[in-house]
Amino acid sequence: MLQPTYHDNPRLDALVGGLRDYLSGELAAYEDDLGLAPETPLHRSQLEPVWRRSRELGFYGIHLPEDLGGRALSYTELAALKEEVGASGRVLATSVLGDMGGPLRIGAIFEHATEYQREKYLLPVVRAQRACCFSMTEDDAGSDVRRMRTTATPVPGGYRITGHKVFSTGGTFADFSILVARMAGSEESYSAFLVDLDSPGCRVSPGQVPLSGQNIESDVVLDDCFVPAENLLGEEGQGMRISLGRVTANRLLHCPTALGAARRAIGLAFDFAAGRSVSGGLLLEKQAIQHTLADMATDYYAARSMTYDALALLDAGERPRVESFMCKLFVAERAFAIADRAVQMHGKAGMVRGAPVEVIWRQLRMFRVLTGASEIQRNGIIREMVRAAGGAT
Repeated sequence: MLQPTYHDNPRLDALVGGLRDYLSGELAAYEDDLGLAPETPLHRSQLEPVWRRSRELGFYGIHLPEDLGGRALSYTELAALKEEVGASGRVLATSVLGDMGGPLRIGAIFEHATEYQREKYLLPVVRAQRACCFSMTEDDAGSDVRRMRTTATPVPGGYRITGHKVFSTGGTFADFSILVARMAGSEESYSAFLVDLDSPGCRVSPGQVPLSGQNIESDVVLDDCFVPAENLLGEEGQGMRISLGRVTANRLLHCPTALGAARRAIGLAFDFAAGRSVSGGLLLEKQAIQHTLADMATDYYAARSMTYDALALLDAGERPRVESFMCKLFVAERAFAIADRAVQMHGKAGMVRGAPVEVIWRQLRMFRVLTGASEIQRNGIIREMVRAAGGAT
């Protein structure tokens, strides 16, 4: 159960096997050589070799259509690979499929991009030559994006943008940002831009370190930064539609990574209990521990089952909106509960900063807030229920 197989899909089975080998073998050795730990400050020079090697192995951008160098994976297939990344415990795992700054960030953008934008910005990302970040969140505009203060003012030849974005993941490693700004003089018009991060008036600095301890967040500060007209993504006023496009799919595709981390937490807890002697016997022989592990495994199975069921609906061409809210809520809450029990089972050993199970605990606590807090998911669920019943909120 903690090592899923995909014998009904030989292609996926082979991909998962190859990915596991790379994560636990070559990538693990690379990280050991660099002395990387979960909270080690990272540099682009450490990431680029992983981008290139992952592309050589076929993993970087593997979800993309074949004409873009990918293998046109289904949502279910991509989720299975993301789960392995989450289960690996690798520091640089998000660089393998291109979650941070790579093809997974820009896949949905291709349909809105001009030929110029594809050639200058998007295709170099696919080729592991450039990196991007996504800049939408602001201090007072998280879930309530309409409080956004970053403003784009039309000027001859383009736009002048002023504002301050936070939690732009991977911004310190990126060449450009996909940035959303409010149009000057409007209340409800937002546009998306491709902003070169070395432009005059644009400054990128390390952001606040989140609970996970990872040094991957950044602030993007713009002070009358000129962005040429050809860098407008889509049309004026389409920023929200572009940035929130495929939101149902994206919400679901965040879940497998958390499931992988929860799966790893169960494995760590089981191994600890099997090797820990307490009161003349193994911890694993205690019924209370056995029942706890059984509950953890059941939670994982339930969360995984509903996630892959919703992904199957996506693959069938449906739009499982309420299911995506439910999956994000349930996976976030149950995955964290699994990690919490794993820490408890480890006792003092689980309370040590940097212990594998403690790192997972912090990461999964964040997942209850990131990409839409649990409360936001509950709002979405009831809104869809009311809508289906013909009412209004």
